[in-house]
Amino acid sequence: QVQLVESGGGLVQAGGSLRLSCVVSGRTFSSYDMGWFRQAPGKEREFVAAIRWSAVTTVYADSVKGRFTISRDNAKNTVYLQMNRLTPEDTAVYYCAADRTGLGRWDQDDYWGQGTQVTVSS
Repeated sequence: QVQLVESGGGLVQAGGSLRLSCVVSGRTFSSYDMGWFRQAPGKEREFVAAIRWSAVTTVYADSVKGRFTISRDNAKNTVYLQMNRLTPEDTAVYYCAADRTGLGRWDQDDYWGQGTQVTVSS
């Protein structure tokens, strides 16, 4: 059974930074593409960033490009999301996900963490 556990969320002032971590149990972490998503109150879950299993390719939502950086350490079974220049619009529950199917659909067939709250005050 693969489990994902996020940490690093919290309350930060606008302009500040946070680094989220997601530790993945299981020996197949290095084979998964990994993603970060977020869901604000009353809104749909949205894509934030993704990184290929090889870490060679990363993709970002336009809203975070240039401010957030996704990275991974396969030796530690961990994926990170460094978030800089945060704004109140970044307030949401952040989830990490492992692309179990390899199809890039990021749906219920993939592995998801429980989420970590990020709150940015103005």
